[in-house]
Amino acid sequence: MVKAPVNLAQARQRVVQLRKELNYHNHRYYGLDAPVISDGEYDRLFQELRQLEADCPELITPDSPTHRIGGEPAEGFVQVQHPRPMLSLGNVFDPDGLAAWHKRVTNLLDGAAFAMTCELKIDGLAVSLIYENGTLTQGATRGNGYTGENVTHNLRTIRTIPLQLQGNPPPDLEVRGEVYMPVDSFRKLNAERAERDEPLFANPRNSGAGTIRQLDPKVAAARNMQIWVYSLSDARENDGGEYPYPAGQWETLQWLQSLGFRTNPENQLCHTLDAVNDYYQKWLENRHSLPYEVDGIVIKVDPFGYQNSLGIVGREPRWSIAYKFPAEQAVTQLREIGINVGRTGSLNPYAVLEPVVVSGATVRHASLHNEEDIRRKDIRIGDWVTIERAGDVIPQVVGPIVERRPAELPEFQMPEHCPVCQTPVVKPEGEAMHRCPNTSCPAQFFELLKHFVSRAAMDIDGLGEQWCRIFIDQGMVGSVADLYSLEREQLLGLERMGKLLTAKIMGNIEASKTRPLHRILFALGITHVGAEVAELLTNRYSSLAQLAAAPQEELLEIEGIGPKIAESIVNYFAVAENQAVLAQLAQAGVQLHHERAIVNPSDLPWHGRSFVITGTLAAMTRREAESKVKALGGSATSSVTRKTAYVVAGESPGSKLEKAQRLGVPILDEAAFLQMLENPVLENPAAADTEKPPPLL
Repeated sequence: MVKAPVNLAQARQRVVQLRKELNYHNHRYYGLDAPVISDGEYDRLFQELRQLEADCPELITPDSPTHRIGGEPAEGFVQVQHPRPMLSLGNVFDPDGLAAWHKRVTNLLDGAAFAMTCELKIDGLAVSLIYENGTLTQGATRGNGYTGENVTHNLRTIRTIPLQLQGNPPPDLEVRGEVYMPVDSFRKLNAERAERDEPLFANPRNSGAGTIRQLDPKVAAARNMQIWVYSLSDARENDGGEYPYPAGQWETLQWLQSLGFRTNPENQLCHTLDAVNDYYQKWLENRHSLPYEVDGIVIKVDPFGYQNSLGIVGREPRWSIAYKFPAEQAVTQLREIGINVGRTGSLNPYAVLEPVVVSGATVRHASLHNEEDIRRKDIRIGDWVTIERAGDVIPQVVGPIVERRPAELPEFQMPEHCPVCQTPVVKPEGEAMHRCPNTSCPAQFFELLKHFVSRAAMDIDGLGEQWCRIFIDQGMVGSVADLYSLEREQLLGLERMGKLLTAKIMGNIEASKTRPLHRILFALGITHVGAEVAELLTNRYSSLAQLAAAPQEELLEIEGIGPKIAESIVNYFAVAENQAVLAQLAQAGVQLHHERAIVNPSDLPWHGRSFVITGTLAAMTRREAESKVKALGGSATSSVTRKTAYVVAGESPGSKLEKAQRLGVPILDEAAFLQMLENPVLENPAAADTEKPPPLL
C-alpha cells in the first residue's frame, strides 16, 4: 500500500508539541520522581515523535527527546560525569516488534546466529557503581546519561551493594544496576505514613528513587532498598590486556556474581527467538508473584564481539531492546465525575468508579485531566470504561466501551458553579481549565496554604499538609496572613503538637518574615507567577506595592512577561481580599520590599545575553552563578543554541560543552567567567566591538 505523503507544516507543528510534552514528562519522571502519566501513555507519545522524525528527517534536531538519555540531574547534589554514557533502550511492545528487531540485528551480523541474554526489566532507579582496587568509591544516578548525581552516601547503606569485592577484581571497575524498593517494604512504608497522616507514595519506583535522592543516609538505611546488578560498563571495550574480562553478557553475569554482586537468578540465556518469547510470556503471567516490580524484559545480544559490531544509534544500543509488558487494564463502570478545586481555582475532574482490581490494587478513582480530555474520549457518566494502571502510577481512564453504553446517557457538562463555594465558574479565553475566581474559596485556600509554607516559597518547615488542614479545620487560619498571628498556646492545645514541634513551627514562621521578595511573591500563589517569573518581577520592582500599582502595559515591557501573566497579576492585585491579606502581612512584619534600587533592564551590562552554566563550579553553585547572571541583566537557560552568548564550563561539563563547540558558541572556563563578573562592563553590547573579549577555553 502506498503511504500518503506527510504534510510538512502539520508535522512540524506536531513535532514541536510532542517534544514539549515529552520534555515535561521527562523532567517529572527523571528530575522530580513524580510522573503524571502512565508509561504506556509516554511510550505512545515517544513512538509518535519517532515516527514523525522518520517520515520527515528534516525535522530532526540534536535536542529532540528521541536523542536524549533520561532527564537533567537534580539541583542540590554534587554532579559527576559518567566514564561512559548510561544509555537508554529502545522499546518493542509485541511479538512483531521483537521479530523486526531480531531481523535487523541478524542482517547487520550478515546472517550469523547469536545467543541472547534475557533479563527482567526492574522498575527502579539505574545507578553506576565505581570500584577502585575492589573498594566502592562512588555511586551515582543516571541523571541525563552523561552526568549524574553523586549518591554514594545512600548507596553505601544498601546491604546488597558490596563495599569490598571478593575474588580478584580489576583495579578499576564500573558496574551498572537497578536499585529498587521491594513491594513489602513499600507497603510497610505507606502504612507507616498513613498512620502519621502523611501523603502516600504512588508506587515502589517513586518511593525508591526518592529514597536514594535524600540528603540524609539514615532515610535510605531504614527503607530496605535492594539492587540487581546487570552490566559491566567497559567489558565490550576490552583492549586485549592482561585482565581476563568475560566474553559476553551471560558470562559477565556469572563473573559479577563471583565478585560478590547480586545478579537476578531469573536471568536466562536463550538461543532462539521462540525461547525469548517463552521467557516473556512466563513473566507476563507471573510478574505479580515477584517481590519487586517489573515492567517487561530486556534482551541483549550475548557476545560482546557482536555488540561492538552492532554499535549504538542515537540514544540506544542496537544490540539490546526492552520488550515491555502491556499496560494492565480492567473494565468497570463510571459512577460519577467528581471535581477537585486546585490552588489557583482550577476545576479538575476525576472519575468515581465502581471499585475494580488493577495490577493487584483496588481502584476507586481515576484521572480525567480536564473537560477537553473528557470530550475527546467521549466519556459519559454511566459508561463502562477501560482503566489503565501502567507502572502503578495514578490510574487513567483510557476510554469508554461505546457498545455497552445505554442510549440515553447525556454528554458531560462542567459545573456552572464551584462545587465548594458555589461561586459562578469562569473559563478564561485560550485556557483548557475552568476556574473558580473566588480567592477565598475554602478548597483553594487549603492548596494555597500548603504552597505558601512549602520549601520553595516561605519555607515554614514543620508545617506540612496535615497541620495545614488542622489549622483550617480548627478555625486558626482563614488567610495566609493569619499564620503570623498564631500564638504558642494555640499550637500546644492541639492533639499531638508537642513543645518541640511548637517551637520549631513558631521559629520558622518568624524566620519566614525576611525571605527574599521573589519568594514571598511566589508564595502568594498568583496564577502563572512561578518562581522564575517572580524573580523577573522583583528585579524590576522593589516592593509588592510598586508591583500592585503597575499597569498591564508596563508589565508587558518586561522580557519574559506575556499578556496572560500580566493580566493575571493585575487581576490579583485588584481583588480587595488580596489587598487585605498583603496589608496584614505587612502589619505582621513580613518584608514586602527589598532595598535594591529599581533598574531598567536595558541599562544592565548583560541585557539580552543568554548564558548556559554546565558542569560543577568551584567558587559557587550553578544556581548562584545563574543568579549573578540575572542580576547583571542576562538570562540563564538550560539549552545551548546558536543564540547563546556564552557557555560557562565547569568540571565535568557533559554534552552541553560538545554542543557549544559544534555550534561555535564562545566557551568560558570558570576563571574567565569570574573575571567577567568582576568587570561586567566589558561585555556591554555597545562596547563589544572595541573591547577585547575575556579568555576562552
